[in-house]
Amino acid sequence: MTAAHHCTQTVDTTFVSLGYAKVAILGVVQGITELIPVSSSAHMRAIPAFLGWPDPGAAFSAAMQLAALAAVVTYFWSDIAGVTRATAKGLVTRNWQDREFRLGIFIIVATIPIGMVGLALSKVLNACDSPLRTPLLVGAASFVVALIMGLAELTASHKRSADSLSLWDTIIIGLAQVGALIPGVSRSGATFTGAMFLGFKREDAARVSFLLGIPAIFLAGAKEIWEMHKAGLPDHGWSILAVGLVVSSLSAFVAIWGLMRFLRHSTTWPLVIYRAAFGALLVVAVTNHWIS
Repeated sequence: MTAAHHCTQTVDTTFVSLGYAKVAILGVVQGITELIPVSSSAHMRAIPAFLGWPDPGAAFSAAMQLAALAAVVTYFWSDIAGVTRATAKGLVTRNWQDREFRLGIFIIVATIPIGMVGLALSKVLNACDSPLRTPLLVGAASFVVALIMGLAELTASHKRSADSLSLWDTIIIGLAQVGALIPGVSRSGATFTGAMFLGFKREDAARVSFLLGIPAIFLAGAKEIWEMHKAGLPDHGWSILAVGLVVSSLSAFVAIWGLMRFLRHSTTWPLVIYRAAFGALLVVAVTNHWIS
């Protein structure tokens, strides 16, 4: 069955043609790279290209983010439960001074820019053969963000704790998150780098990045699941997606645990170098016609 059979006008469901084993492999890749700031969308575009598989599509990548969300919610459960309770209570009692309530409001504020721009560009982002998903653009975006991340590592103070997050910080990180709509930029890469530029310690920058990104990850994933439902994805397609989600959530939990331990004791240079090398390899591979 060719990829073309799966590509509807509203949503690209090419991933169904890959079958269970290939989707499970991509699930591992997605789970690890979604939460580490190296761009999951770049890896989900590049790895199938290198292996000669069709592009599984932006809708698949977005739906698979729900697996990463499950890992984030599990890892930060006490934070998230506290913020949810405080936000609900704060709206009733109007106690604006509670720190967890303010964090709840900040999370909403950070989601507004990517929500608005994502809706405006949704037809381009998730179209079959989207111009934003060419391997050349993905590789270039990955490389450029590596340079910006390196600049943040060099120039930032790395002193602030997550508790010092302000409304102004939230707006800046929310605007940075919009960049994640371009495959290769990486949502966690954009927000993590933004938080580092604002002077947060590396581990706290990651914490802020994950917490502020929860609604954006959920909305992107849920929207694509709904689009697949509207497009009439067959039962076979849902079961393939389910395998990817389960594998991805397990690998995402390992990734988030490993990243938080790593950032406690290390700089981000290994991530910067990996990102730059990966982006450069992709650009070289396209220009030399190693991949189409």
